[in-house]
Amino acid sequence: MKVTVYSKNNCMQCKMTKRFLSEHNVDFEERNINQNPEYVTYLKEKGFQAVPVVEASGHPAFYGFRPDQLTQIAG
Repeated sequence: MKVTVYSKNNCMQCKMTKRFLSEHNVDFEERNINQNPEYVTYLKEKGFQAVPVVEASGHPAFYGFRPDQLTQIAG
């Protein structure tokens, strides 16, 4: 499964999301919007206005720290 986490610097929910995935041995690619501002346009086009945004194949994308959604990905 491909998992992508869009994050930004100094974001507590981003850190918690990445920690959750790491603790559950879920490999993910992090895309930082501070380092790569082009991701902001992509996220806005998808309807998101906040990070973290998590995209996982076979699951609907979501934003925020959502242990319920992350557990389904980690399952």
